[in-house]
Amino acid sequence: MVKKVEVQGFISENTYFYIDEKSHHGFLIDPGAEGEKLYSIIQKNGWVIEKVLITHGHFDHIGAVDELRQKLSCKAYGYQGGDQYLLHPHYNLSSFYGEPLVLENVFKVKEGDEISLSVNPSFSLKVLYTPGHTQDSCIFYNHEVAFVGDTLFENGVGNTHFPGGDEKVLWKSLFEKVFSLPESLIVYPGHGEDTIIQTEKNRYKA
Repeated sequence: MVKKVEVQGFISENTYFYIDEKSHHGFLIDPGAEGEKLYSIIQKNGWVIEKVLITHGHFDHIGAVDELRQKLSCKAYGYQGGDQYLLHPHYNLSSFYGEPLVLENVFKVKEGDEISLSVNPSFSLKVLYTPGHTQDSCIFYNHEVAFVGDTLFENGVGNTHFPGGDEKVLWKSLFEKVFSLPESLIVYPGHGEDTIIQTEKNRYKA
């Protein structure tokens, strides 16, 4: 089960719960703000969040990570090399849009890693490295869903004018990796509405 919660910090952002309906355990993806609101949803539903997953290190995707991992007694995971963003307010943009943010002790994953629930190892997400929007951008996906952060949107792609962004690298990630995923995958972006791989792939065909 996927539950989207739009949270409001300096800007609005989509936080996702990906929950195994049998065990009520799951993942929390990109908790960008409003930690108390997200925690209340977890408590109300009786969910156990085993891991917090970070698609990239911009402030609007990591703002509530520290608060929630402490309350939930769980670990946070982001792409290797992500400390450039997590530990530096200039790169994670928090120095431009509010109070400087530093996020330490994030466990690192790499392309091809599979992140599973301990209570149900078959409930899992794989890691796909998709740089371009940032140098640490990644996607968490399986045979049904793809949590893509700001790499891809409904009728749009992530911007590349922030520190570490690269337009050519982003399009390479999209055409060589993202659009090679099964076309039926539901795409859950960091902002806006969900879509599917096939729809977005068809928009950008030569």
